[in-house]
Amino acid sequence: MRRLRGKASLRLALGLSALLILFSLGAMALQYRATAAELDRRERSLLAADLAGLAALYDQRRIIALRQAMEFRSAAAPETGMLYLLEGKDGTRLAGNIEALPEGVTPIPGEIDATAPVTFTLSGTNYLGVARELRGGFPMLVARSRAPTEAALAATRAQIFATALVLIALSLAAGWLASRFIMRRIDRLNRLADQVAAGDLSARLPGPRADDEFGALERHIHTMLDRISHLTRAHGRLSDTIAHELRTPLNRIQGKLDKLEGDPEAVAAVSSEIRGTVRIFDSLLEISSAEAASGGGTGLVPVSLSKITREVAELYEPLAEEKALAYGAVIESGCQVLGDRNLIAQLLSNLVDNAIKFCREGDAITISLEETAERHILSISDTGPGVPAEEREAVFERFARAERDREVAGHGLGLALVRAIATRHGAKLTVLEAEKGFAIQITFPKLYNDIG
Repeated sequence: MRRLRGKASLRLALGLSALLILFSLGAMALQYRATAAELDRRERSLLAADLAGLAALYDQRRIIALRQAMEFRSAAAPETGMLYLLEGKDGTRLAGNIEALPEGVTPIPGEIDATAPVTFTLSGTNYLGVARELRGGFPMLVARSRAPTEAALAATRAQIFATALVLIALSLAAGWLASRFIMRRIDRLNRLADQVAAGDLSARLPGPRADDEFGALERHIHTMLDRISHLTRAHGRLSDTIAHELRTPLNRIQGKLDKLEGDPEAVAAVSSEIRGTVRIFDSLLEISSAEAASGGGTGLVPVSLSKITREVAELYEPLAEEKALAYGAVIESGCQVLGDRNLIAQLLSNLVDNAIKFCREGDAITISLEETAERHILSISDTGPGVPAEEREAVFERFARAERDREVAGHGLGLALVRAIATRHGAKLTVLEAEKGFAIQITFPKLYNDIG
């Protein structure tokens, strides 16, 4: 019982069931009152119609006609449930089907009409009637049995009671079943959470996911776990790679230090190795910083993507001309995004620098920025040696280097930083299919256009 009390879904389901039951019972009570009022109105209408007929006869022929009509109607009284009584001035019965006025009924002077009705009980039956004292001192009573109305109301109450019992049973059963259904879905999530808390990041929910809120939550949890698993694996790879990649330059530094005395070239070589090592750490820190802030808007402000792209393109133009490359830029004005100016400039610089680094004399590099209805599309393409399709995803990992990179100096962190910065800005990074060379496209969410 304590376990049941502790389940929020069961409490919620039972609470909703209780509200449904109360609402339904309230509606039934209103319906019962309306039925009772209608039956009472009908009962009074029938009594009024009977009295109207007697009043018409009384107006025409007075007591004689009234006495004859009441005698005639008394004969049919057992089937209609009516009571009639007309007494003389001395209290003797002149007409009717009862001997005397019931106890507690006192005729009031007036005409024959349905005003001021009285209720009374006779021989265990309840009646609604009118008692009058006509001109000349003649007491009169006309009453109608309430038994048919009471029987109808009793049947209505029995029906409402039976309906209420069925409704309560169905509501409680539906609430319990709904609670069971919700608890099964929540228990799945709790079991997954327990497995992840125990250290199993590969745990996933089995079976297909329903197309509802729980299914959406499960998909989000799986996406989150995939991301956590990826970051955990990347962290492990990073630790291993740092130990491997930094061992070589540090060993070289140690070797140069052994020959340092009196050798200026050795000093310069050591300084170069140290600067290279520092650049590796700087790049790793930039990547970690960008990845840590990915998905959040903190520190991002409206900046002109057009202006940044144009400045970076112009910065690298002399270097491209020096290598005799066909270098061009098509930059649409007015493209503005929410971002960090320095990071976006770093992203562009890494991509353009890579393109220039790997292109040979006569190759072409194209930088383009265009605007669509909802996005800004930045593309950098070249006709250099390119990257094999099977290596395209790997080149964005830390310290990853494609086969073409082996002859060029570097540490394999440039494109990893590009991806981290793109993720930081909510941009989508895509490697495009190219007949020759390498082409990359970065799609930024559109902000608004008012800066050239």
